[in-house]
Amino acid sequence: MNPPRILSIAGSDSSGGAGIQADIKTITMLGGYAMTAITAITAQSTLGVTGVETLSPEMVAAQIDACIGDIGVDAVKIGMLGSAAIAHAVADKLETLGVPVVFDPVMIATSGSVLADADTIAAFERLIAVATLTTPNVPELAALGGDAAMAARSTAYLAKGGDAEGEVVEDRLVVPGCEPIIWTAPRLNTRHNHGTGCTLSSAIATFLGQGMALEAAVEAGRTFVQLALRDAPGFGAGHGPMGHAVVRLDLAGELCLNQITLPARDLDESVAFYKALGLTQVVDSPKSGYARFEAPGGVTLSVSTGHGEVVGGGIYFECLDLDAVIAALTNAGMAIEPARDQSWGWREAWLADPAGNRLCLYSAGLSRRYPPWALPRQDDR
Repeated sequence: MNPPRILSIAGSDSSGGAGIQADIKTITMLGGYAMTAITAITAQSTLGVTGVETLSPEMVAAQIDACIGDIGVDAVKIGMLGSAAIAHAVADKLETLGVPVVFDPVMIATSGSVLADADTIAAFERLIAVATLTTPNVPELAALGGDAAMAARSTAYLAKGGDAEGEVVEDRLVVPGCEPIIWTAPRLNTRHNHGTGCTLSSAIATFLGQGMALEAAVEAGRTFVQLALRDAPGFGAGHGPMGHAVVRLDLAGELCLNQITLPARDLDESVAFYKALGLTQVVDSPKSGYARFEAPGGVTLSVSTGHGEVVGGGIYFECLDLDAVIAALTNAGMAIEPARDQSWGWREAWLADPAGNRLCLYSAGLSRRYPPWALPRQDDR
């Protein structure tokens, strides 16, 4: 199966945390093929933007034509544009393209630097009209006229709440004619949050390019951002970049082999062995006879003595849409147990191969590597 072809139209971030660089990382980690049309070159670090040079509208249009005319495009993400003329040039190219478009109306960088003037913001109207989804944060939504103005435009938008006050972050997906869908999550108190908007919008575009429905694409995109925030490398003295590269096996597609559970005779001996092997312990549950470890690259391995809730061993394949995978395999003649929600936050469906080896199809989201009871990591920030 070929990867979805995702075109990012955005500015370059020399620090690598946001813009085109964040988009390429996100699209690649989610199994897409990333292409770019660069609108502006910025000199910036985690401390702020020190210089911006905008490309000509003709050059931006030429990049878009080069990608569409040869490789083709399955979805588009739009970020920083740089000028009203570029916004109009992009709208000219996308109005008849006929693929999902996610528009992140970038106006201000995480550091506070202004990236769009009044004329550019006014030109956003054509892009909002062509977009499948617009993803404003709190100040961007206000600059676009608020919820009432977005409702008058009869367009789908995701009102991101990361800029709001409070310990709980609320994101609202508003689709004309439907009840708003609201997600909430505890705020992650970290300064390493540069490029969250770019990452979210390019993740949603990638999932839409894979054929995922809008609500599911937004939910999966939010999970990717939450994981990348937790996996931040800790670079820079200001708003540091996220850890895109670590999130490679959490949302990888229909069947991702990312977890193995092995039987154990003595839990303490097994824990000591796998620690000595160099794995990082992420769950310690001696009362349940269970421990989980993470290997470099993101694969997790668990050991279980079998006297707790987790019994025996198995090979685990994570699925973005568990129900769809179960339905497809059942229609193909495979015998699969009904999916069940587990107390540890996973949803699991079990089957066996011809030799009797136990296999688990499951979905876990954050709970594979970062369950609420996860052990603190030495590099937690």
